[in-house]
Amino acid sequence: MKVHANAALGPAGRIALCELIDEGKTLRAAAAALNVAPATAHRWWHRRQAASEEDLASGAWLRDRSSCPQRQPRRMSPDQEEPILRARKETGLGPGRLAGICRRARSTIWKVLHRNGLSPRRSTPRESYRRYEWSRPGALLHVDMAQLACFDRPGHVVTGDRTRTGAEKRAGFGYVYLHCVVDDRSRYAYVEQHRGKDGLTAAAVLGRAIAHFAALGMDPPEAVMSDNAFAYRKSSAFRAVLERYGTRQILTPPYTPRWNGKVERFIQTLKREWAYAHSWPHSTERSRALASFLRYYNRRRPHSSLGDRPPISRVHNLRGQDS
Repeated sequence: MKVHANAALGPAGRIALCELIDEGKTLRAAAAALNVAPATAHRWWHRRQAASEEDLASGAWLRDRSSCPQRQPRRMSPDQEEPILRARKETGLGPGRLAGICRRARSTIWKVLHRNGLSPRRSTPRESYRRYEWSRPGALLHVDMAQLACFDRPGHVVTGDRTRTGAEKRAGFGYVYLHCVVDDRSRYAYVEQHRGKDGLTAAAVLGRAIAHFAALGMDPPEAVMSDNAFAYRKSSAFRAVLERYGTRQILTPPYTPRWNGKVERFIQTLKREWAYAHSWPHSTERSRALASFLRYYNRRRPHSSLGDRPPISRVHNLRGQDS
């Protein structure tokens, strides 16, 4: 029989308590003999007295009762839970992300998901990691690229039509590259979409990103962190932008993407919540929605590492904001 972790008595002790009272001991004396509170003796004695013959025979009266209250007047109704469950089904996001979509508290979202069996607890512990964060917004920028295929109609994953192979579609439309710049302190993101992934394009994007951050009140960056892609490691144009602002470059060691994990994680979010979140009729429509998603990400979407606040909340000297 499963017993509550904080139970004062196990099933055998509960039976022994009741037997002592049957022998003529008072509730207080029986409780003292088993080193429990008189209230505990009172509870189990009266629970056995009120038990039916069937409960006495099966031992059901010995089991712990649920601590869940019998009445929950503030519990959400099925109609109120339905938008949360639908958003979970459509997006697969967790409580933190759904809180920004459904405009409910993270704890409320988790309770609804857990109650409906959609949020199981983690079975294995997280891997150990060491977090770092620079002291001011704009001091360290993370840069990286992501590749997306262009298309003129949804693929077989959405339509189920396999008459055209992926190679045939890509041959005529090619790819686009997302050049991403993420601020280390605030997680504010700047993204541009281009056909090229060369050093000239990467340098131009970085220059415009620094200017964009400056318009928000950030100082020029002290350092830029990137992987060892050719556009970052060998481009003279990219180095020229760094020299213009007196910025040093930090190259991550080979095969250690976790060093640049903030932009890597942002790219995952960008793909899951924008690029692959909808069935786009064509890639041009997807590109049009990029700016709208970035506004939502930077200014409204709750970020778990920022205490469920959007990245803009950490940007100092923003017009109209006292800091």
